[in-house]
Amino acid sequence: MQRKIFVITGPTGAGKTTISRYLEQGYNLKKVITHTTRPPRLGEIDGQDYYFETTTSFNSKHYLEKVEYAGNQYGSSREALALVWQGGNDGVIVLDTKGAQTYAQQLGTQAVIVYVTVSNSTILAQRLAQRGDCPDQIKQRLASQDFQRDLTIPALMEQKVKVILNDDLAVAKAQVDQLMLAQKLENI
Repeated sequence: MQRKIFVITGPTGAGKTTISRYLEQGYNLKKVITHTTRPPRLGEIDGQDYYFETTTSFNSKHYLEKVEYAGNQYGSSREALALVWQGGNDGVIVLDTKGAQTYAQQLGTQAVIVYVTVSNSTILAQRLAQRGDCPDQIKQRLASQDFQRDLTIPALMEQKVKVILNDDLAVAKAQVDQLMLAQKLENI
């Protein structure tokens, strides 16, 4: 049986991490841990939150996608994905739409792209405020090019993407359950 990676994508505040955790807890998917060259924050654990790398060790990996942000490197490696699959599990990872598109292109049918969204950007702003972002940060984030990009599914992925509308978490979970049932039936 071919292993899968469920790539959770969508705009900030849509609930990508919540859906990812639901898949981990409810369906025994394993989180693909990403790599970074930034130092650990208080309470972060190497190999659990990130693989904290030196520049040299970071550059020794084989990345499906990587970015530089605030002078630090971030990426998801083939090695980390292989660890999940070797453990006998399907994986889950949260990425922006650009990263999700890369996964779709490089992994084909092994990548199940799940686009989490809400019906309007007011909900997104409210969720950002609820999680503690200050009003200036929220304005800046909602105006950013990355946020605008993540509001839509890239044209090259439209046929392959499973859309979860997360205005209400119980409804979104039911949609995820339907998706997972369909995936199970495909693999029979």
